[in-house]
Amino acid sequence: MKPLPRNVNLTLFAAFATFMVATRFHHFGDVLHLPDASMALFFLGGLYLRKHWQFAAFIALAVVIDWIAIEHAGVSDFCVTPAYSFLLPAYGVLWYAGRLYASRFDTRWRSLLGTTGVAFVASALSFAISNGAFYWLGGRYADPHFAEYVARAWQWGPLFVRTTMTYVVVALAMHAIAASALAFRAERTADR
Repeated sequence: MKPLPRNVNLTLFAAFATFMVATRFHHFGDVLHLPDASMALFFLGGLYLRKHWQFAAFIALAVVIDWIAIEHAGVSDFCVTPAYSFLLPAYGVLWYAGRLYASRFDTRWRSLLGTTGVAFVASALSFAISNGAFYWLGGRYADPHFAEYVARAWQWGPLFVRTTMTYVVVALAMHAIAASALAFRAERTADR
């Protein structure tokens, strides 16, 4: 896929940032609560937006949202440990996997399936980095050992990966539908 025009890129950047705020910070209450879309947005950001400064801006936004949630909304700081810094490489895996695959991304089914596969591998690796860092370096477990880590990763990993993949698949389906509609419209216009 070719890089997006500047105005489209910035509009999508703003939409992704808004969606991150809406899902990462649960200020609307349980009725409107959606699962955190951050992991999916980092992958989709790499796929569509690609710019390094936008990755840095999303990292900063995630940190600011977490800070506001903890300092002003009473959210527990249990997950904020020295391992929190490992979110940078965890999110980097997602962004740069999307960015690497972007040149192969189009609306053909093979490409969409490839994108889905890359997103799955990147989200599993991202979870392993963030969860592994929290478990081994977070200081929350007195006597960490591999069997306990595997049990905890297996408990939480599928949920995080499934949530990420749900958002990614919905976004890719929306992309395919929009591209098909635009192609159909262009074909009808050309036939006139």
